[in-house]
Amino acid sequence: MHIVGFENHPENESPDDKDLPLREDIRLLGRILGEILREQEGDASFDLVEKIRQTAIRFHREQDPQARQELDQILTKLSNRATVVVVRAFSYFSQLSNIAEDVHHNRRRRAHLCAGSPPQAGSVTLSLKRVFERDIDSESLAKFFAKAIVSPVLTAHPTEVQRRSILDCQLTIERLLRERALTQLTPNEERQNEENLRAMIQILWLTRMLRSVRLSVHDEIDNGLAYYSYTFLSQVPYIYAKIENLLERHMGDKAPRVNSFLRIGSWIGGDRDGNPFVTHQVMLYAVEQQSALALDYYIEEVERVGHTMSLAERLINITDELEELAAACPEVPACRIDEPYRRAFIGISARLAATSQQLGHTVWQREVIDGAAPYADSAEFVHDLDTIIKSLKHHQANSIARGALRNLRRAADVFGFHLAPLDMRQHSKVHEQVVAELFEQATHGQNYFEMSNDERVDWLLNEISSPRPLLSPYLEYSESTQNELRILQMAAEIHRRFGHAAIPNYIISMTTHVIDVLEVALLLKEVGLLQAGENPHLGLNIIPLFETITDLCGCGEIMDRLFSLSYYKKLLFSRGNVQEVMLGYSDSNKDGGFITSNWEIYKAEIELTKVFAKHQIELRLFHGRGGTVGRGGGPSYQGIMAQPPGSVNGQIRVTEQGEVISSKYAEPEIGRRNLETLVAATIESTLLGNDPIGDNAERYYQAMENLAVHSFKAYRNLVFETPGFKQFFQESTPIREISGLHIGSRPASRKASDEIEDLRAIPWVFSWGLNRVMIPGWYGFGHAVEAFLQDDQTGQGLELLQEMYQTWPFMQTLLSNMDMVLAKTDMGIASRYAELVTDANLRDHIFGHILDEWTRCIKWLFAITGNTKLLQDNPTLARSIHNRTPYIDPLNHLQVELLRRYRSGEDSDEIKRSIHLTINGVTSGLRNSG
Repeated sequence: MHIVGFENHPENESPDDKDLPLREDIRLLGRILGEILREQEGDASFDLVEKIRQTAIRFHREQDPQARQELDQILTKLSNRATVVVVRAFSYFSQLSNIAEDVHHNRRRRAHLCAGSPPQAGSVTLSLKRVFERDIDSESLAKFFAKAIVSPVLTAHPTEVQRRSILDCQLTIERLLRERALTQLTPNEERQNEENLRAMIQILWLTRMLRSVRLSVHDEIDNGLAYYSYTFLSQVPYIYAKIENLLERHMGDKAPRVNSFLRIGSWIGGDRDGNPFVTHQVMLYAVEQQSALALDYYIEEVERVGHTMSLAERLINITDELEELAAACPEVPACRIDEPYRRAFIGISARLAATSQQLGHTVWQREVIDGAAPYADSAEFVHDLDTIIKSLKHHQANSIARGALRNLRRAADVFGFHLAPLDMRQHSKVHEQVVAELFEQATHGQNYFEMSNDERVDWLLNEISSPRPLLSPYLEYSESTQNELRILQMAAEIHRRFGHAAIPNYIISMTTHVIDVLEVALLLKEVGLLQAGENPHLGLNIIPLFETITDLCGCGEIMDRLFSLSYYKKLLFSRGNVQEVMLGYSDSNKDGGFITSNWEIYKAEIELTKVFAKHQIELRLFHGRGGTVGRGGGPSYQGIMAQPPGSVNGQIRVTEQGEVISSKYAEPEIGRRNLETLVAATIESTLLGNDPIGDNAERYYQAMENLAVHSFKAYRNLVFETPGFKQFFQESTPIREISGLHIGSRPASRKASDEIEDLRAIPWVFSWGLNRVMIPGWYGFGHAVEAFLQDDQTGQGLELLQEMYQTWPFMQTLLSNMDMVLAKTDMGIASRYAELVTDANLRDHIFGHILDEWTRCIKWLFAITGNTKLLQDNPTLARSIHNRTPYIDPLNHLQVELLRRYRSGEDSDEIKRSIHLTINGVTSGLRNSG
C-alpha cells in the first residue's frame, strides 16, 4: 500500500544517508495518518487525497498543462464536505512533517555534539571560544555582562493560526517521536510508543482545527504565557549556567559575574496601537497572570528542591545566616528539626505563598501559613536563596549549590515577581489628540493644532517641567481621552503593586517629530510616572519607533534635536543615560520595498550611532522584526552580525511575532537554541566586532544607495502608482477572507479603509505569502541591479556587487534572505491566484510585470552570488522546502477553487470554513505567514 502523502523511494536510500531517519519518521507519521483517514473517512477519501497530491506534484515539477487541467477537473467536482476532508488531510500531513523535521534537526545536532565535532556558529560555546582566543580580559568581559541586554519580545499579531489545543497535541507527538529517536526501545516499548502516536494523531484528526470565535486579548495573553512553561522558565537559567561554566573553566577565579542580561519581554496586553480591545483592565489582567505564573513556578520549585535537601545538622557546618533563615520558619514538622535546609525551604515557600496571596493571586491547594511574612520584592527572595547557596559552599557542598538550586536562583533574578517586562505601545496620533484636548480644556478653547511646532515644543517643555498638574478632576474629557488616561493610571498602579520592572517601556508608533516624544512625557507626568522639578525622574523608558522610509531617513535629526533639549537630557539621566530607539521593518517594507527598507534601517543605525556619540548618550536598538523576510525576519545570528559596527554594543531587543513564537519556542531544546543564538551573536558583535569593509565603505554605501533608489522607484511604481493594483491585490490574494479567520484580536487595518496605505503590514505580507508571490521579500531587486549596471560608467559594476557580497555581512544577509523567499515563491501557483482577477487585461498586465521582475531577480541574484540554483548554500532548508511542497501545493490549489466559489456567491459555512482551513494549512506548511 502506498503511504498517503509521502513518496517512498527506498531503492535510492543509503544506510549512511543522514536524512534517512527523517524520512523514516515521516513515513511512520504519514502511514498512521493515512490509516486514520481510511478509518474515519473511508477508502474513497484516502484515494482522493492521494490523487490530488500526485497531480499537484506533476504540475509543480513540470508546469504540465494537462496536469493543471486534471487538477481543475478534480477540484471543481469536489463537494464542500469532501473539500474539508482533503484540506484537513493535507494540513495535518504538513504539520506532522514539520514535527519530524524539528526532531531530526535536534537529533543531528546531538549527533554532532556527541561526535566531538566543533561547536557550530550561533552557539554560546563557539562565541566564548572566539572571545577567549582573542584574549579578551576579564575586565572587558565584566563590563560586557554588567551592561548587556538581550531581549526577545513576544508580540500578539494576527498571524498566529495555531490553536493551543492543536499545539499541545503536536508537542506530545514531538515528545513521542523524540523518544523513538533518542532511546533504545524494546519491541514492546516501541509498540506502545506507536500506539500513543496513533492516539495523539487520532485526537488531532478529531479536533476542530479552527477557533470558533475570534481570539480575544485575554486568549492571546494566556497563549503567550504557555511559552514560559514550555521553555523560558527552564531554559533561560540553563543558558546562564552554561555561560558561567564556560567562563569558570577557562578563567577560574577571574571569571566575571554574569548579570541577568537575557530577559524575555512582552507586548501582549500592553500594545494598543490599532487594537481597541487592549484596555486598562486587560493590561492589569496581563500583569496579574504573568505574576501568578511566576509565583506558582517558584513555589513548586522551592518545594521540589527543598524536598531533596535532607542534609542533617550533625553532618554539616552551616553558616549563621542559614541558621537564622531556618529558624524563621513559622511551622516546622518534628521530623525536620535537624534538617536546617528543609526548614529554610519550608519558610521560603510559606513566604512565597503569602506574597502570592498579597498580590491577589489564588494560591491553589496551598494553605498560607499564619505568621509567614510576604516578600517585599523578588530581591528578598533571591537573597534567601543566596543565603542557602553560600552556606552549602561553606561546607563544601558545591555540587548541590550548582544544581537545580542555582537555576531556581537565576530564574528568580531574571523573572522576578512580574515574570516579563510588559511594554506599552500607542500611535503618536492618539497621543496628539489627547494632548490637544488637555490643552484646549486648560486654555479655555485654544486650538493645539494651530500652534507651530516650535510653540508646541515650548509649551510641552513648560508643562512637563512644572509640578502643577494639567489634568483637572473638575473638567469633563472625551471617552477616548479618558480611556488613554485610564491606561496610564493603571500603569502607575501596576508600578506601585508589582514594581517598576513590570512595565518599563512606552513605545510611540509612527514617531515623526520630537513633539511625539514630549507629548508622551507630558501624559506620563500627569499620572505620576514622571516626577517634575529641577532634578526630574522618569519612571519608564520613552521609546520612539521610526517606521516609514521618510521617518527612518529623519530619525537621526529628530534624536539630535531631542538630545539638545536640556530638560529631556535630565530625564534621560534619571534612566541611566540610556535611550532606546525602535526601528520598524514591517511598515518601511510596505512603504518602500525590501531593498530600500533594509538599507534605510542600516543607514539609520549608522546615523543614530553618530548622534548618540555626539551627545554621549548610550544607544539601545529595538528591532521590530516580523516572522517573514518581508517584515525583517530571517536567521537571527546573521541578522545581528550584519548590523553596522558599534550599533549593537551589548544591548539589543528584537520582536518575536506571530507563528514564529511557536516555531521557535514551543519545544524546549529548539527554544534554548534560538535564545542561545541571540546571546551568541550579541557577544560576538560587541566583543569581537570589527569593520569588515573598512576603506571600501564609501564605495559600498554609494552602490547600495543607488540600488535602493532604483528599487524604491520600481516598488512604488508597482504598488502605489500602477492603476488597478489595489484591485489586483484584493482579488489575487485572500486579503478579504483573512479578516474572517479567528487568528488575532487586532483589526487588519488601523482605520476603516481598504487602502493599501492604511492596511497593517502584517496582513499585507500574510496575503502575498498565501498566494506564493511573496512580493515583500524580493520585488524591485532585479530592476535595481539592471538600472545600477546601466548607470555604471566603469564597466565593473557587476564585479563591485560581487565583491560586496563576498566581503560585507549586510549584503550577504540581504541576498541570503531574498534567496530563501524566492525559493518559497511559486509563480505557477501564483498564476492560478492571478486568474481570480476579474479584469483579464489588468491581470495580464500586472502579473506580467511581477513575473518579469521575478525572472530578473533570480538572474541577478545568481550573477552576484555565483550560485546556479536557489538555496545552493543552504541545502538543509532546500530539502525541507522540497519535502513540504507535496503537502502545501494542493492546499494552494484548493484555496484558489474555494475562493472562486465563495466570490461567485456560494456563501455557505462549509465554504468559508474550508477557505480558513487552507489559510491555516498553507501557513503551517510554509512555516511563516506574517
